[in-house]
Amino acid sequence: EVQLVESGGGSVQAGGSLRLSCTASGFTFDDSDMGWYRQGPGNECALVSTITYDSSTYYTDSVKGRFTISKDNAKNTVFLQMNSLKPEDTAVYYCARFRYRRLPLFLIARVTCALRTSNFAAWGQGTQVTVSS
Repeated sequence: EVQLVESGGGSVQAGGSLRLSCTASGFTFDDSDMGWYRQGPGNECALVSTITYDSSTYYTDSVKGRFTISKDNAKNTVFLQMNSLKPEDTAVYYCARFRYRRLPLFLIARVTCALRTSNFAAWGQGTQVTVSS
């Protein structure tokens, strides 16, 4: 069974840091492209960052320079290090496994969080991040 389990969410003050983890099972992790999405109070699902099977990364503009995505293939885990957090980063953060490698951005940028579609093989359950001012 394919599973993605997120952890590391919580409440912090603005300027603080959190590290999210997403541990995978049931598939060949090091062959997969992975991503982090977030769904804020307005309920819009937004792509935050991606990492390809060979560790190429992408960040949405609002998190560049503050967030870092990485992975540990030996632990089947992808991480999202979030620094200099802002209140607008408050959201439920989801980990996702893409069904195909190197999907173009226009196919993965605007989606419904946690909905398995032709481009998404799996989603995690989500972890809440709350940043207070």
